[in-house]
Formats: sequence, structure tokens, C-alpha cells
Amino acid sequence: MTTTGIGVGGRFATVQPWLSLAARLLLAGVLGVAGTLKLADPAAAIRAVSAYELVPSGLIELVGYGLPAAELGLALLLLIGLGIRFAAIASAVLLIAFILGIASAWARGLSIDCGCFGGGGEVAAGATRYLEEILRDVGLLIAAVWLAIFPKSPFALDRTD
Repeated sequence: MTTTGIGVGGRFATVQPWLSLAARLLLAGVLGVAGTLKLADPAAAIRAVSAYELVPSGLIELVGYGLPAAELGLALLLLIGLGIRFAAIASAVLLIAFILGIASAWARGLSIDCGCFGGGGEVAAGATRYLEEILRDVGLLIAAVWLAIFPKSPFALDRTD
């Protein structure tokens, strides 16, 4: 391996920051859109949380209001590149929770919209898209894990790995 830009190590060192920037912007964009759409219709966000039948009734509103705020906070950190590793790990935890929630709804035979980008609640039995939603979130999880391992990226306020 060489650090001159020639060879495997050099190519990785050249490409890695740009891949990390792409992962950062992808996660920031998805979380930002998801949080904004949920924040725009808090009643739908609460309905979506309730539809999963996983959160105790006393906490549904807290999660319904808190989730968009968390998504927007993580999106902002990722966008400006501050606390990248923390934001990536928190995003990964959130994505794992989403994947498990969707898989649980699917396994229990619930017919709900994930509420990932607003909306949510019950839908017709044939209108669910669980596999597509899980695959999307697995892809985003891979981006979050990459970023947790390789947080250094251009245009970030963070200056350390």
C-alpha cells in the first residue's frame, strides 16, 4: 500500500472521503425529508406510530412528536458535518428500529403504511410495501455504518476522524 495516490491504499484514501460525503448527504437528505414531512402533519405521525402497535399508549404522542425532531436534528448534524460519527451511529440505531418495526408489522400481518415520509396508519392488505421499505432502510443502514467507520469527509465542520 502506498500513500502517493497510486495503488490500493492511495486510491482508497482518495475515494473514501467522497464516498463518506455522499453517505452523509444521502442520510441528511432522507432524514431531513422524512422529519419535515412528519413535522408538517403531527397527527399523521402519531397515527403512524400507533399503527405499529409497539409503543405503549402513554408514549405514542411523545414518539410521534419526538421522532421528526430527532430526524431533523440528525439531518442537520450530517449536513453540516458536525459530530458525524455520533450522528451516523444514532442514524444506524434509528434505522435498525425502523427495520425491526416494519418487519414486526409484516410478521404480525398488519396492513399499515410505514409512515416513513409522513402519512401512516392502516392501508388495504395489498397496499403494503414492507419488503421495499426494509430494503431501502437496509441500504441507508449500510451508508450509516460506512459513515460511522469512515466519518472524514469534505465540507464538514469536524476536523478529526
